[in-house]
Amino acid sequence: RATDADAPETARVTVETADGTRVISARRGELLRSALLRRGATPHNGNSMLINCRGLGTCGTCAMEITGDVEPAAPSARERLRLSFPPHELRPNLRLACQVVVQGDVRAKKFDGFWGARPTLAAAAAA
Repeated sequence: RATDADAPETARVTVETADGTRVISARRGELLRSALLRRGATPHNGNSMLINCRGLGTCGTCAMEITGDVEPAAPSARERLRLSFPPHELRPNLRLACQVVVQGDVRAKKFDGFWGARPTLAAAAAA
């Protein structure tokens, strides 16, 4: 990995949702949730855009499958606690967008449904 002095100030964030895939630029050091919202994307589905904890890490509505260069590299205690309660489950790459900071290129996938944390049965049956 390049040193901080060599790294670009922005990173590429690829966002996958039911509406398709889009690429946005995010500042290194920016919370993923904030980066998405500031650029017209969202880590929330449906009414969870209105009913959420606003980035405190307590509701779980911004759960996404996140891979790439983020900090912390592993879920924090707060994330693990929230993701261990239904409808979520602890599994690789499931993170809260409000708790990860973009450090480099990132891929974030949001599934269908209010919580959007896992593929729905309808989507799995169609595949």
